[in-house]
Amino acid sequence: MIHLESVSRHYKMGPTTVKAIDEVSLLVGKAEFVSIVGPSGSGKSTLMNIIGCLDSPTAGEYRLAEEPVARLPKNRLAEIRNRHIGFVFQTFNLLPRVSAVENVELPLIYAGVSPKERRQRAMEMLERVGLGGRETHVPSELSGGQRQRVAIARALAVRPEVLLADEPTGALDTKTGSEIMALFRELQNDGVTLVMVTHDPDVAALGKRIVQIRDGKVLLDVPVEEWKR
Repeated sequence: MIHLESVSRHYKMGPTTVKAIDEVSLLVGKAEFVSIVGPSGSGKSTLMNIIGCLDSPTAGEYRLAEEPVARLPKNRLAEIRNRHIGFVFQTFNLLPRVSAVENVELPLIYAGVSPKERRQRAMEMLERVGLGGRETHVPSELSGGQRQRVAIARALAVRPEVLLADEPTGALDTKTGSEIMALFRELQNDGVTLVMVTHDPDVAALGKRIVQIRDGKVLLDVPVEEWKR
């Protein structure tokens, strides 16, 4: 599903070249659940942005669902994001003045889905994440865990093959975070490919595979059982 080969992203800052990620190779199969870990500034977010087609590599090759995307223009990358990828963020990124169901409908509006179908799909996704009956509530009427579930429902509404999660439990208490991770494992069982960035080793260990990044390079890529030893 995700295939990066010798991918680099370098930035020029005056006379200095910053190597945010440097010759990273990564292969993620369909329905895998991969946790990307590393210290602040290690390159985790840059790598996630490239995987999510929010940024393009300076060098190397990237194939998403067998499609080469490393050299595509921004408008084509946007089309691919809409077709293949859902995003979940630590800060939820919900519109505060509209209801849960309207927040979930947003990416479907951009995708050109008809009003009737997008309402139906949004309601189905809210039901799937355990928020049936809460569809008319605005974010301020929901708990942090419920808001994250709305964000997950919004990501799932486009029926993505890949779900990218950036610190998805960072703003949640331990119990709620565990519930969100249980939902992620259900999605994996349903065939969704999950890539999660986290600084929390306990959360990372709930995935199936660990990719450790430091100074823009992959130091470790192992099954979670081996990482926990």
